[in-house]
Amino acid sequence: MRIERVTAAQEIHRGADLFDSPPLPEATRRFLSDPTHHLLFAYDDADRPVGMISGVETTHPDKGTEMLIYELGVAPIARLQGIGSALVAALTKIARENGCYGMWVATENDNVAAQATYRSAGASEETTFTLLSWDLLAQ
Repeated sequence: MRIERVTAAQEIHRGADLFDSPPLPEATRRFLSDPTHHLLFAYDDADRPVGMISGVETTHPDKGTEMLIYELGVAPIARLQGIGSALVAALTKIARENGCYGMWVATENDNVAAQATYRSAGASEETTFTLLSWDLLAQ
């Protein structure tokens, strides 16, 4: 397995099955054009994308910069092989290199696999929180 940063739209489309929905051309362009957005793919020995992680650096005036793990996905045929943990470790390395003071992720309470992956990659659980959101397209 190898992990590489994705920098081209055609590569994102090659790994489209790793995302929740097909990549949108304008969103892909915007994501790739921002140096604080990170997308890594894990490739198997046949050079097929089998895992992905995306991260976004967020900066606040009184806190500095931290990395948000936006999404992690591993193809069903590649699960339980350490790919998720390796992707988290690779993004952690980028966060450190870019001077982030921390990294965080939110996941569903019943997503046992995700929680196990993040814990095995060194994350510790903080207090629970309530997530509130706005559906800006529905209004």
